[in-house]
Amino acid sequence: MFTSTILDERKTGVFQWDTTAAMNGCLTGLVGITAGCATVEPWAAFVIGFVSGWIYLAAAALILPLNIDDAVDAIPVHMFGGAWGVISTGLFTNAHRLKIAGSCTDNIGWFYEWGRGSGNFTLPGIQLLAVMFVFGWTCGIFGPFCLVLKHLNWLRIDPLEEEVGMDISRHKGPAYENEGAVTTDAILELSASRRNLALDTSGSGRGFMGKRFKRTQPVEQNKKADMPAELEPKTEHAPATSEPVDSMA
Repeated sequence: MFTSTILDERKTGVFQWDTTAAMNGCLTGLVGITAGCATVEPWAAFVIGFVSGWIYLAAAALILPLNIDDAVDAIPVHMFGGAWGVISTGLFTNAHRLKIAGSCTDNIGWFYEWGRGSGNFTLPGIQLLAVMFVFGWTCGIFGPFCLVLKHLNWLRIDPLEEEVGMDISRHKGPAYENEGAVTTDAILELSASRRNLALDTSGSGRGFMGKRFKRTQPVEQNKKADMPAELEPKTEHAPATSEPVDSMA
């Protein structure tokens, strides 16, 4: 959080405390220490967690210009934080703790190898290979799966649902305060499109196989579209007047 605050002050001249960065930085620290929790000293765990926060900030800034849609920063926290955790295990693994964990102590953390007077890179090298294997397996298996979903247009929701937001369009109401900024017209249009989908008897636009909503029939204008009560437009009625109306006017 302090690093984020200092960076914001450098950019804007104003100190801003970003609690989201603080919480995600803590999560990245927890992810980072998971791999080597049994084989590193407490001071090394502190260093790993501290560096994890910096890695989170760098990764979160990296995915923005790449136009990666990651609303909850799962990639900076879990992918980058996890990769750092695996690599850091190859740097900070202690021989004593490795022995207690029941493993061979021939190859230990690189920084401890320096203490032995050796530059043995076996353990860090194995950890790097593990990271590359996970990346390769994920891209090789899940990549084609996502390409198929993209080709079938199943990877994204309907554009109108996206404009309104998944919380409102799929879960009956906003989850965050700023979602109240969604225009009433967009919500009404979404409700109308769904009603038209229900009225479509051809079956060509129904179910999860349809690529988009079928707007085949006009919506009855006198029928009120369904929308959350808190987002319904409020109408004000002019007070009734008791003055007589001139029939000759």
